[in-house]
Amino acid sequence: MATTASDGQEAEIAAIVQAHLHLEGPMLPILHAIQHAFGHIPAQAHGVIAEALNITRAEVHGVVSFYHDFRERPAGRHVLKLCRAEACQSMGGATLAETVLRRLGLDWHGTTADGAITVEPVYCLGLCACAPAAMLDNRVVGRVDDARLGALLQEAGA
Repeated sequence: MATTASDGQEAEIAAIVQAHLHLEGPMLPILHAIQHAFGHIPAQAHGVIAEALNITRAEVHGVVSFYHDFRERPAGRHVLKLCRAEACQSMGGATLAETVLRRLGLDWHGTTADGAITVEPVYCLGLCACAPAAMLDNRVVGRVDDARLGALLQEAGA
């Protein structure tokens, strides 16, 4: 379930939208700015954006759900992204992903109960020659195996 913004947050969302309306193609810059401010795209933002851009809420939702970097819920303190592209899959990425999800008791986009880690799929981190790859808090790590994965999870507080 997506979270909603309070009345004060709605005013902040409206200010962010207004500050970006002068841009050509303002939708993505607006969404990035809102996510930067709140850590996610609150559901209430969809209506504010749709009205300002004269589009439907469904169109806003379509963009938010299409791009993997946008979140509808706040992420944990640390974000672990696991590459799901072909090169990483061929080098054991699927097994690695199953292991981490099972170990943390999560599904994709899930956050641990203590709020420490959110696990997200990503399609290519650009380390195909060092597959499988992961990214912890914007730090890319190649040749991830069980030991390296364990170290990453420990670093993130799992």
